[in-house]
Amino acid sequence: MQGLQGDLKVPGDKSISHRSIMFGALAEGETRVHDILRGEDVLSTMAAFRELGVTITDNGSEVIVEGVGFKGLTAPQKALDMGNSGTSIRLISGVLAGQPFSTELFGDDSLSKRPMDRVTIPLREMGVTVSGQTDRDLPPLHITGSDQLRPINYTLPVASAQVKSALIFAALQANGESIITEKDITRNHTEDMIKQFGGDIQVDGKEIRVKGGQHFKGTTITVPGDISSAAFFLVAGLIVPNSDITLKNVGINETRTGIIEVIQAMGGNLVMSDVDKVAKSATLTVKTSELHPTEISGSLIPRLIDELPIIALLATQTSGTTIIRDAEELKVKETDRIQVVADMLNDMGADITPTDDGMIIKGKTPLHGATINTLGDHRIGMTAAIASLLVAEGEVILERAEAIDTSYPTFFKDLEKLSQ
Repeated sequence: MQGLQGDLKVPGDKSISHRSIMFGALAEGETRVHDILRGEDVLSTMAAFRELGVTITDNGSEVIVEGVGFKGLTAPQKALDMGNSGTSIRLISGVLAGQPFSTELFGDDSLSKRPMDRVTIPLREMGVTVSGQTDRDLPPLHITGSDQLRPINYTLPVASAQVKSALIFAALQANGESIITEKDITRNHTEDMIKQFGGDIQVDGKEIRVKGGQHFKGTTITVPGDISSAAFFLVAGLIVPNSDITLKNVGINETRTGIIEVIQAMGGNLVMSDVDKVAKSATLTVKTSELHPTEISGSLIPRLIDELPIIALLATQTSGTTIIRDAEELKVKETDRIQVVADMLNDMGADITPTDDGMIIKGKTPLHGATINTLGDHRIGMTAAIASLLVAEGEVILERAEAIDTSYPTFFKDLEKLSQ
């Protein structure tokens, strides 16, 4: 093909979009959110808080949340549908922990296979009555909160921003100070947003201290572009011949920039400009590059966990063997992303060996056509679509492509724009 050329503004950051709705609902007064991601996952969060008695309106240019405070949520009249969103179900579980009513949370087939015990176990320690299916507490979850939550001193057994954030939401409603210690530092959007809404949180390395009984004030949030969405076009620009892509207003929160470090370690031609240190955003430009392999492991993993499917594709086009390790968390995403990514790219001609905690990826391999089923996983779908740009023989048929709408509804439109 002729290469990918042009500029894009990727959709708003999904993590920040979720949290802007949640904190807006729990604040007192009005919150206005600009550039929010209107993907299905975030819409699930909006719908849930409407059911909890919060007025949320979207006029097309901004979303307006009429906050009710922690004490103003009301018992929903029906079970809350979390759709495909692990962020929604885990974080809302933390919100509901301090509410003196019962709620049922359920999701689609994919979400119903995702373990929630990593959230339910510490919530029970705080005094929440919560139950799920099997010993791993798969959804549906039944939660009866308590307005007398106990503070917690808890060390996370896994590096998970979702679990951490759920416990922070619960701790904000507890009677006293909670101490949450991370296994590895993960994305800190929840901590940042507490400060934006006028709250207090103390972070010292991996230790987080949260006092209960806080009050938030409504504010205005501008959501930067999602680096997880940008990642697909960053990789496309590096591996598709004759490409030059500029991505504007991409979030570069320090806990999310692992993919930039991997690209730099591989020798990729990536230039960062227009850096806004307050908004934590920048313009990123990539060009077709000769790439060499690297090892991706340790504390880097939580900073690029969602980007690993597309990084695996990137690694197939390097001149050697890339190793990904310490990424067991991939097994409990929308799919077992270790196995599914390996199977998908191997079906297209790659040489990937899945391991218990990652992959061994041998490059450089030419790719060919195949039929790929997303299995309802948006990142599998987008990775397959970018891989198809390298296919010289045959075609890629993508089944259940609608899964991409959960995080990037305009993905194919943006891809077509760069291909013209």
